[in-house]
Amino acid sequence: MSYPTSPARPRSSAARICTIIAFVFAVLAVLISPLIFGLLGLILGVVGAVLGDKPLGWYAAGASVAGAVLGIIISSALMN
Repeated sequence: MSYPTSPARPRSSAARICTIIAFVFAVLAVLISPLIFGLLGLILGVVGAVLGDKPLGWYAAGASVAGAVLGIIISSALMN
């Protein structure tokens, strides 16, 4: 008797690439431009999660939002 496999999509290399780039954009959101790289990282993290890299894609999306918030806080502190 064989059991059906998980209905989750198998992880593809495109999903992993999107997730890795999203983590890179999370770091760049802190260092360079929070709004641009934070938004791009959020989008790529969600795309990576939808394509099959479930846990890491959502972590990358969250890290991008956190990086954008942290970048905004740091830049506003440096401006004052």
